[in-house]
Parts: sequence; structure tokens; C-alpha cells
Amino acid sequence: MKPIDLHVHSIYSDGTLTPSQLIDTAIDTGLAAMAITDHDTIDGIPEALEYAKTKSFELISGIEFSTFFEKKEIHIVGLFIDHTNKAFNHELITQRKSREEKNIKMCKKFEEIGIHISYEEMLEWYAHSVITRAHFADYLLKKGYVHDRNEAFSRYIGDGKPCFVERNKMLPERAIELIKMAGGIAILAHPILYHLGNEQMTKLINYLCQHGIDGLEAIYSTYSMSDQIQMQKLASRYHLLISGGSDYHGANKPHIKLGTGTGKLFVPYEVLEKLKKQKDCIQ
Repeated sequence: MKPIDLHVHSIYSDGTLTPSQLIDTAIDTGLAAMAITDHDTIDGIPEALEYAKTKSFELISGIEFSTFFEKKEIHIVGLFIDHTNKAFNHELITQRKSREEKNIKMCKKFEEIGIHISYEEMLEWYAHSVITRAHFADYLLKKGYVHDRNEAFSRYIGDGKPCFVERNKMLPERAIELIKMAGGIAILAHPILYHLGNEQMTKLINYLCQHGIDGLEAIYSTYSMSDQIQMQKLASRYHLLISGGSDYHGANKPHIKLGTGTGKLFVPYEVLEKLKKQKDCIQ
């Protein structure tokens, strides 16, 4: 059975390949299907769907929302998003304005410590993107303020660092609501990465189930085999579907490859088949 990848980022958020380039890479890699899940935006989906048709490639329209649950950042992936849904798009515009306000505040904080960052220049450099901290890290590196992207986070823009600014916090239940509004299904992204204890994880999953979560990422680039088994058991216990993906970002995460993650990732097509059945049931 051919592999798939249901967690991928393009230049429209913090990846380094265009949607068309991602599709070409997916085909070269031997993937049967792929979902583009950019952070808080679906701007790359029209290009992706159009190009996928010319290549007879199965492209799933998606998104990844950043949300907060009890002060912990939690990501919710939406799959099978109707990118033409007007109410959904209106909400994304509101989210983008909030992010822009945060980015401008970050630039001011840099000015206060003697580092000039031109937000106008960033908008030119990353014209198609929703600008995230990853773009600030890249900008600092290109300007010679840091030696690598990790230093940008550890010195300036990581949580609690001098130039960090919090965004308006979206609750996971709101992200789930928006995904359902756009005809999609909602997936808890990479649960292992939140480093929750059993009690905290149980509380999170119970909360998400109460608000209609459909599944969780049980297969992921950085999971060990024991992590994967643990997540599959968790999904089974709560009658959730499983999803999986590389979280590919191109050159921004060079150790993660499309479809194969760090080398051992394999998400079988049957995972997508079960997700499709769920989508058909809720329509």
C-alpha cells in the first residue's frame, strides 16, 4: 500500500516550497496523497488543487490552527476543508489581523533592544506567507543578528524571551467549530510533543471529545515506535480515528523529509480511507 502524508506546510505559512513544488516532490517520493495544512491559512489551497488536477494527484485541502488549552499551545489540524466557505474565510481574516498586530509589537520590542527589523521588508521577503516566529528567525539569520534559527528562539523570540509577544488565544473548541463549519474533520496534531502527563492528557482528550474532535495524529515524524503504539491505543480507547504526517517544512526543518519524516515514517493509504468515511458520515 502506498504512503501518504497528511501534515505538510508550504510557503503560505512557514514552509519553503510552493504548493506546486510540494505536489511534484510528493509524486517523486511516491506518495499516493498529501494534505497541505498551513498555519492559520488556506491561501495555498486553490493553487494546490488546480495543479494537483493536472498531475492526477490526490490533494487534501487542510489547515493547522494554533490554540491554547490551560496555557499549553495545542495544534488542531483540519482536513477536507472547503476553502470557498465565506464564514470560514472571514474568521481567517480576523485571525490574520491579530497575528499582524502581534508581529508589529515584536518589531517594536526588537527596536527597544537595538535591533532594527523592518516589517515592511519582511512582508516583501515573505510575500505569500502568514508571518510566524519562524520567519522572524529566518530574517534575523539573513541579517546576521544570529548564527542560526535556534539562537533566534533561545535569545529573542522563544516563549518568555525579550521579544516574545503572545497572540490572542483561540480555544481548541473554536478551532474544531471552524473546521466543522468548513465541512472538515478535526485532528489533534502531534499529541506527544506537548509533553503531558497521563492526567493532563486524559483531561485534554476528554475536553476535545466533548467538543467533537474526530481523531489524533498517531503517526508522526519524531515518534518512537512506543509513542506510536501509545497514541494508537489512546485513539482506540476514545473511539477516535488516527491520522499521520511528517510536518514537513522544507529547508526550515531539513531533517524532516516529505512522506518519510526522519526516515522511518510510513502513513498507509488506509488511514486516509477511514478519514474519508468519517467525512462522508458527517455530511
